[in-house]
Amino acid sequence: MFKPRPDRIRRSRVIRPPRIPGLSINHLIPNILTLLALCAGLTSIRFGLHGAWEKAVLAIILAGILDGLDGRVARLLQGTSKFGAELDSLSDFVSFGVAPAMLLYFWTMQGAGGLGWAMVLLYTVCCGLRLARFNTMLGQADLPPYAYNFFTGVPAPAAAGVVLLPMVASFEFGPGFFSSPTVVAVFLLGVSFLMVSTIPTFSFKKVRIPNTWVLPILLIIGLLAAFLVTEPWKTLAVVGTAYVALIPVSIRSFRRLKEQAERMVQPSPETVEPPHEEGVLPSPYGG
Repeated sequence: MFKPRPDRIRRSRVIRPPRIPGLSINHLIPNILTLLALCAGLTSIRFGLHGAWEKAVLAIILAGILDGLDGRVARLLQGTSKFGAELDSLSDFVSFGVAPAMLLYFWTMQGAGGLGWAMVLLYTVCCGLRLARFNTMLGQADLPPYAYNFFTGVPAPAAAGVVLLPMVASFEFGPGFFSSPTVVAVFLLGVSFLMVSTIPTFSFKKVRIPNTWVLPILLIIGLLAAFLVTEPWKTLAVVGTAYVALIPVSIRSFRRLKEQAERMVQPSPETVEPPHEEGVLPSPYGG
């Protein structure tokens, strides 16, 4: 029987270079998207300082798109981490808490003096409180099944879009009414309350679309994209108004699902045993 010599065995072994310790690029992509969203939010403040209001709003919209992608990409690439969650929260505070408030202050609220600055501070503080509450809820127990499709209060990206509705409307219909500090102050006050409230709002994360609705929804998205190209500011104003109009619908839907879940948990009258007199045990033979 032929036996190879030891020197030949050693020469046949493949020497592999040592692996470099660290993270793969897949784990960095979500954090890169978060940093790009942060840069977009800060860039909107720069545009606001130079009076380029339309570019400033577009920068915040870009930050919102990147913020919506980073979490989904992290789950898809299995790159979720505590560092990424904290970075995302800080990016949201700057892009959707500080940037919209500063834009509105530069645009019209500085004309209201100290009251205008107080409204801007209120919005930013409420955004920070909301994000802090969200971070503390990350480690809590699982939510009931009916609550997975709802946020508690209005999320920060949606709040930024709603609070900028007067500015977006002014691009289409002209300044005057929409640039009034009173109107903007009402939006700042209302959105601040919605962010820190416990009002359930649709998250659209767990929505299942029936097969018969797939094609119509794709057509609606195509039409929406076409309107965004041809009439961007009017379309954004309609989308923001529709989101606000959906809040009462989300409240009613949440209450209905909660009541249905509570009825399913409660025992039926047939399973409840009748009360017995004190000290008297029920007879095994009945009666």
